[in-house]
Amino acid sequence: MKAIAYTRRGGPEVLEPVERPMPEPGPGEVRVRVRVSGVNPTDWKARGGGPTDWKGAAPGQVLPAPQVPHQDGAGLVDAVGEGVDRGLVGRRVWIWEAAWMRPDGTAQEYVVLPERQAVPLPEHASYDLGACLGIPGFTAHRALTLPGSGPDRLGPGAWDGRTVLVAGGAGAVGNAAIQLARWSGATVVTTVSSPEKARLARAAGAEHVVDYRAEDAATAIRAVAPRGVDLVV
Repeated sequence: MKAIAYTRRGGPEVLEPVERPMPEPGPGEVRVRVRVSGVNPTDWKARGGGPTDWKGAAPGQVLPAPQVPHQDGAGLVDAVGEGVDRGLVGRRVWIWEAAWMRPDGTAQEYVVLPERQAVPLPEHASYDLGACLGIPGFTAHRALTLPGSGPDRLGPGAWDGRTVLVAGGAGAVGNAAIQLARWSGATVVTTVSSPEKARLARAAGAEHVVDYRAEDAATAIRAVAPRGVDLVV
């Protein structure tokens, strides 16, 4: 199968197309035919030898084994290992943390990982969407359910009567946070840095959008939330 891998730390120039053996799922695992591979900041920071690197190699240093990058993705289950329901074969799924403490991310045609890390993807949801749900979605969910600040679970009514400020509502995490907060009943205020980003934030459901380059952000936020906000994402 085809894959993208790197054997030393660095910029995009270290990425190389390679041929790899077809992986076989072990007990409790599934094999997914990857349709879309998602890229997150942690992926390129790890490639560069940053704090997310689990192999301990510095920039430019050769790795002990090739690394296929990318934590998130989406595709179809095409094989299952021992103890896994064979009815899962053919299911559309989204993938999270495929490369966490492992050499096999989603930048390849097939990836094997634990069954729980291949989550059902509804038919109406695109593979592009599925590949964006892992790290950005989990981060947004975590930010909205921090102990002492928010509910334990999100859902209709969970944030009723409260106001959430999302910094950077056009980014992947911020955009997901807007959608989850609105779905849970919150009034959402968000900051952006351009009219184009303001459109993205409004499309996600933000009721109050503040362009901090065009106006004083604190004044604008206080105008819609005079008593302050209940949570800042």
